[in-house]
Amino acid sequence: MAQSTLDYLDANFDPIMDRLLAFVSIPSISADSNCHEAIEKAADWLVNELASAGMHSVTKFRTEHNPLVYAEWLDAPGKPTVLVYGHYDVQPVDPLDKWKTDPFKPECRDGRIYARGVSDDKGPVLTAVEVTRAYLSTAGALPVNIKFLLEGEEEIGSPSIDEFMRTHSELLACDFVLSCDGAMWRISEPSLTVASRGSMSMEFSVYGPKKDLHSGRHGGAVANPLHALAELLASLHDPDGRIAVNGFYDQVAELSESERMAIRELPFDEKKYLEEVGSPEGFGEPGFSLLERNWARPTLEIVGMWGGYQGEGMKTVLPAEAHAKISCRLVPNQSPADIREKISRHLQEHRPAGVRLEIKESERGVPAYSVPENHIGLQTAKNVLKEIYQQEPIIVRIGATLPIAEAFRNYLKADTIFFSFSTADEDYHAPNEFFRVQRLKDGLRAWVLYFKELAAT
Repeated sequence: MAQSTLDYLDANFDPIMDRLLAFVSIPSISADSNCHEAIEKAADWLVNELASAGMHSVTKFRTEHNPLVYAEWLDAPGKPTVLVYGHYDVQPVDPLDKWKTDPFKPECRDGRIYARGVSDDKGPVLTAVEVTRAYLSTAGALPVNIKFLLEGEEEIGSPSIDEFMRTHSELLACDFVLSCDGAMWRISEPSLTVASRGSMSMEFSVYGPKKDLHSGRHGGAVANPLHALAELLASLHDPDGRIAVNGFYDQVAELSESERMAIRELPFDEKKYLEEVGSPEGFGEPGFSLLERNWARPTLEIVGMWGGYQGEGMKTVLPAEAHAKISCRLVPNQSPADIREKISRHLQEHRPAGVRLEIKESERGVPAYSVPENHIGLQTAKNVLKEIYQQEPIIVRIGATLPIAEAFRNYLKADTIFFSFSTADEDYHAPNEFFRVQRLKDGLRAWVLYFKELAAT
């Protein structure tokens, strides 16, 4: 069966490519309110493709924001039920002048498809859809039970999906989630992501005089909010990069020696990495390697700061206010609420004289996530990648946050296995995003083998 399904995919690869090009031509930018019609069009496109593939109960669910697309095929009694997750919304295209071609007029060159969303996440989503079509067209059945949940809000933080899971937990019940999202680490070797850091973001403002003041007439008489902001932000770290907030590291789960050894043994060239990102040298918490700091240690980053005159030339004004945004990445055992409270306390205690501090309410944040090492979905992925690439996949963590995995665990009691064939170098979220044609072929074959092996297991 698997061979005839693979033959079907080979014979129909050109139509699959045509469908992918049509899919990525839809400008489904969730952050842009002007793209509402495109969001609806992309959801409808998926509904049509899932139905034509042979999936059952294909439904477009309304939410407060963008639609969720659901489908199921549950005619494999006694076999596992897998919930396939992905998203059809894409990032904005700015800066547009950095694109070599129109981001929504896909172009194929040098074995790559260039378009916004082709790597994150439309190419990987279509891979899963096409494999179900191939199985149902050749065998008339899938090896395991499959459900699809495809959202249109991932790029804006998935504001609707928690409530949908809470109210539709029975509909979405599964043994585990197989995610189309979540790129592999590098193109040079297959990899599986088993852990991600959590996140907590906050914004605060410093207020001084009730209005902007002439810096000559009033300078030296009242506190400058920009000076106070700079002092506050500088107080958050020691000079060597360690976070200076009292209690910040109290709950941090330390890496075991075997975990540190596993990270050290990965094929990683720090010098090459620094050259790629354009940084003269690494920096961060002392006592840890670059990968350890990036994957398994918490961070506190200043991601925005503004105030005063921003235009061309000079305006000699003492600003009335200044603002900053902070983003933290968290590791196991750290609570986003606890970290927010500790940073808030630190800011209050270090507030310079002459200014008022206001901390803006923020979302609850996301804790760190990890997949159990012996999870059947993870073991199946390892076996399939070894068969596809003829080498053992490397096990990696990521420094980013995957909030959807925590949501699935909270509401469905299901772990998430990341099985995307995008790679981290494909410029998603940036100009000239691309997806390798060979990775599309690899993904199609791998998803066929995955379902077959899972059914046998």
